[in-house]
Amino acid sequence: MLIDEVKIRIKAGDGGKGAIAFNKNMMSLGPAGGSGGKGGNIWFEGTSDIGALNQFRFKKEVMAENGQDGRGQFVDGKDGRDTVLLVPVGTVIRETETGKEKEITKIGERVLVAKGGRGGKGNFLFRSPKRTSPKIAQPGKPGESLDLELTLKMISDVGLVGLPNAGKTSLLNELTRAGGRVGNYAFTTIEPNLGVYYGLIISDIPGLIEGASAGKGLGMKFLRHIERTNVIFHLISAESENPVSDYKTIKTELEKYNKKLIKKKEFVFLTKSDLAAKNEVEKKMEDLKKNGIKAVAISIHDIDAIGGVKKMLDQIIKDKTAA
Repeated sequence: MLIDEVKIRIKAGDGGKGAIAFNKNMMSLGPAGGSGGKGGNIWFEGTSDIGALNQFRFKKEVMAENGQDGRGQFVDGKDGRDTVLLVPVGTVIRETETGKEKEITKIGERVLVAKGGRGGKGNFLFRSPKRTSPKIAQPGKPGESLDLELTLKMISDVGLVGLPNAGKTSLLNELTRAGGRVGNYAFTTIEPNLGVYYGLIISDIPGLIEGASAGKGLGMKFLRHIERTNVIFHLISAESENPVSDYKTIKTELEKYNKKLIKKKEFVFLTKSDLAAKNEVEKKMEDLKKNGIKAVAISIHDIDAIGGVKKMLDQIIKDKTAA
């Protein structure tokens, strides 16, 4: 099960308290209390693992290590270790209280989210000519504590969209080694699938139906994943009674969700062409053309058709490399 939304509470480490102590060495006098160590920070780091948010399915609170207390004989407490949380690239980190957002956009990118508390000063640092034996020390400062909402918006080069059972997962499996589940019924895919074609990330976006932008079906949950997609492959089943209507349904939902989505570069495919009579496929292609929709008929069982799709992907790779 893919977790792409989660609420957690994080707590950076508290600073250790300073010590009140005096020199124990013979013939040596004066304060010798060490300072407390700094509390550990909490960082988020980007990873290619799309399922990295699953770690928070049951673990809703994360705490960094506290700084150690100072000790006598000028011994400062050790700093608490930082905690690094791996999250998928494309994760938006939102502070619940303030609404401030930070975003992870690259693998290995680190974002500091909560700072550890400063360690308190020991009495050695309070000495002065007038105060030779101070009996005061500072407590450590508390680490930052935040409630966070983590939302994954996948970053992919190509997003496959279309009504349920349009053949998105089958095409993804044919082009990559994604291994997504395939079935001849609606909503076979209930979470995004990812595949890689020669370094090109392709995502299968499930659950888009009429009304998806208003919360129907699974669409509202996954529409956000299309926001970060550079190119859209729009799939329409040749088994559909009205491919033009199917196309317009998806375009309408994309526009309602975010007008920028309909401006993305798009390729349209009439899929499963092997399951319809040749003259029926030709008629549906003509209907699409009359409505200004330039489409290509394909079947995963047609080597030439899949070869054509791969050429499109190869060109996308060249454009991406050039850019």
